[in-house]
Amino acid sequence: RQPDFDAFWEETGLCQQLAVNVYVFEPVDFPARALDIYDVRYVGWSRAEIAGRYLVPQKGGPFPALLLIHGYSGYNRPIWPLLAWAYQGYAVLAVDVRGQSGDSIDTTAYGGHAPGYMTQGILDPANYYYRGVYVDAVRAIDVLASRPEVDLSRLGVTGISQGGGCSLAVTALDRRISACMAEVPYLCHFRRATTLTGRRPYNEIGTYVKMHPEREETVFRTLSYFDNLNLADHITCPTLVTVGLMDETCPPSTIFAAYNYITASKELIISTFGEHESFPNAPPALLRWADQYVRNAPT
Repeated sequence: RQPDFDAFWEETGLCQQLAVNVYVFEPVDFPARALDIYDVRYVGWSRAEIAGRYLVPQKGGPFPALLLIHGYSGYNRPIWPLLAWAYQGYAVLAVDVRGQSGDSIDTTAYGGHAPGYMTQGILDPANYYYRGVYVDAVRAIDVLASRPEVDLSRLGVTGISQGGGCSLAVTALDRRISACMAEVPYLCHFRRATTLTGRRPYNEIGTYVKMHPEREETVFRTLSYFDNLNLADHITCPTLVTVGLMDETCPPSTIFAAYNYITASKELIISTFGEHESFPNAPPALLRWADQYVRNAPT
């Protein structure tokens, strides 16, 4: 962790407070009973155009809320997978990560990089890709806070892989979150991960450093600001993490490294033969965790 780590994120927070607080909700025609469904648009970091889906029960409220973040290069546009949470009585906001396969538009100009997202802006923390991704997730919480039917004292965040890593990061950066549920999280212990696996997307970093060996220390200095290894001890709410001991995409030791620095109440679900996936016992565990720490969070 760099000496100016906290100052960097404090400055980032001050900058994001200047964002345009305009949130657009357009109704979506979808045959889901007792739910209102919307397309959402809002302004993210560096004026990126962030898209998402918002599902909320029609009756009752105020509702506990969940922010859902998807895996690397994916998107959150399909409504069907979101129904399970919505029918549990949560207001659900699922966002598309900037520039990936959904509708969110990344407006930032980056220099040369290896194919993929991991090395975009890699030579300068101020311009690194995941600075925008993390702030976009914090801005998504602002979107939820704008909704009168949402009880912001009961807010959870969850995701798998990239979504799990972003869930840890936004929980470290935003005290409004009541509970975090991170499945096989990516974005943990970059230095170790890049020497243990040649799989995508960590291999994008190795590819770049192989082409530019003189930039290795600069690359890992930048990554240190976004590494959950360094963010984890800023997490203050109950956190559930899953790890597969046969995961060759996010090596288990990298997840353990970040998990071990969480000082808040936490639980680790280990799948002995689990790979990079959502394990069969994970959904009920997430439901129980959300019920205990989001739905029934102290108000």
